[in-house]
Amino acid sequence: MVLEISNLRQRYGSREVLYIPSWQISTGIYWIQGENGAGKSTLFRTLAGMLPFTGTILLEQTFNLATNPVAYRLRLSLGEAEPLYPAFLTPADLLAFVAEARQSPAGQVEELTGVLGINYLQHPFGSCSSGMVKKVSLALSFLGRPSVIILDEPLITIDQEARAALFTLIRAYHEQGTTFLLSSHQSFRDEGLALTGSYSLANKNLVPVCL
Repeated sequence: MVLEISNLRQRYGSREVLYIPSWQISTGIYWIQGENGAGKSTLFRTLAGMLPFTGTILLEQTFNLATNPVAYRLRLSLGEAEPLYPAFLTPADLLAFVAEARQSPAGQVEELTGVLGINYLQHPFGSCSSGMVKKVSLALSFLGRPSVIILDEPLITIDQEARAALFTLIRAYHEQGTTFLLSSHQSFRDEGLALTGSYSLANKNLVPVCL
């Protein structure tokens, strides 16, 4: 198994928003569906180690988020739905910092920025459009050698050219063994992706959905 969850509980104060007794996935591309407010972003931020939780999250049957957080985070990355970065930073600054932290191979930043059309590396984020910021967020999620990449609403605010480039990257990285969790209100069926499975986040839990 690539990712295993057991007895995962997520609360906001006294209100429980997630309870996933057991969920396991092998290598593949998975579409995570759910209505607004169902908890998809909360789930993804929890899996990325950004929120406290109770339960167990295990990656590659070895890396436990609670007990091996650094090794775990090197192998799982998240592209957020609506990323926010300090206005004074530039894409070049952020990409270089994350590339070093995630131990990215030489040339990866240049490859990703070229594919996604990020030709504004020295522009402060404060002068970038939401689409420009989103493309940087997508590039960040591919940095390093992640075994799992989570993309939360990856299609919002990006143009058709960037959309095509993104799916090219997903297919290429999946062929190398990377697993993807994709959340979107738009169907991925017409994008040429061979989806492994689909799950709906409903009633605080993940349930399989027929493709």
